[in-house]
Amino acid sequence: MSLTVQQVRDLEQRFSGKQIAIVGDLMIDRYFWGNVTRVSPEAPVPVVDVTSESARLGGAANVAHNIRSLGGEPLLVGLIGDDHAGTVLTGLMKEQGLSHAGIITDETRRTTAKARVIAHDQHVVRIDYETKAPCGARAEDAMISAVAERIGSLDAIILEDYNKGVMTRRVIREVVEAAKKHDVPVTVDPKFDNFLEYRDVTVFKPNRRETEEVLGGRLETMNDILTAGGKMLADLKAQSVLLTRGPDGMSLFESNGQVTHFGTTASRVKDVSGAGDTVIATLTMGLVAGLTIAQASELANYAGGVVVGSVGIVPISLEGLVDAVDPAPRARGR
Repeated sequence: MSLTVQQVRDLEQRFSGKQIAIVGDLMIDRYFWGNVTRVSPEAPVPVVDVTSESARLGGAANVAHNIRSLGGEPLLVGLIGDDHAGTVLTGLMKEQGLSHAGIITDETRRTTAKARVIAHDQHVVRIDYETKAPCGARAEDAMISAVAERIGSLDAIILEDYNKGVMTRRVIREVVEAAKKHDVPVTVDPKFDNFLEYRDVTVFKPNRRETEEVLGGRLETMNDILTAGGKMLADLKAQSVLLTRGPDGMSLFESNGQVTHFGTTASRVKDVSGAGDTVIATLTMGLVAGLTIAQASELANYAGGVVVGSVGIVPISLEGLVDAVDPAPRARGR
């Protein structure tokens, strides 16, 4: 199995206008770029002479940015605080043509922001500003209503969980139930806290670390991988599980018993920040464009391999996918 350049190019029209709701943790990623030429006299730490600063969409907002970059129409549903970071985030959304219709301001929370200091293409330190407590009933009501009001026009829903308190059990349950009632596919990028709450979804996409934490064991051998994938598939009653394994690629488990392993397509890895966002966005767009789950997973694998080659969070583009496609087979079925 291998996608061809022409198959990927043909996706342009099939991606266009697809309406995807992304429910989850919104973030802003700030970057301070500079150089290190000396060590601080105050402590044994590098002094970074900042040469530039930038801000980018992160978390669920980065997923939406990827959907937009591929030609889809994202609807972001999530929370921001009544603060400067929230203003910056909505400003970045406006610049990228992203709708604010599903964004709820919660004065009791702060907008999640990550500040990264980067020198010579290397992360020096990251500073996080966030509220992790589960959101209240009023915020849950607003997010659930934002999805329910538009469910009839949606092609898919992505649940993007970063353990920042937005994806509560109630939000997960009611959004999945609404999607099932309207036959809307649901794809999930989970985190530890609510890992086992994502039942009856279309695709569940954990990474190796999250899976190890929840299942309580290391995934070191292929037998470990197969056992973990089968267990998640059965316990969550998902149609498919796509286990991302970092430099070892991905493993797709389907409810019909088919297992497919994809080797990494990354030629160089500079920064893995945001790669999971790109993978879930590309996977979902592939599915709504009519690809099989195996084809959509292969496409997502290419997308992840592209974005890790850049420092800082960047979205994937269709042209980037075309450039990445290699006709040599990269997957083997088991």
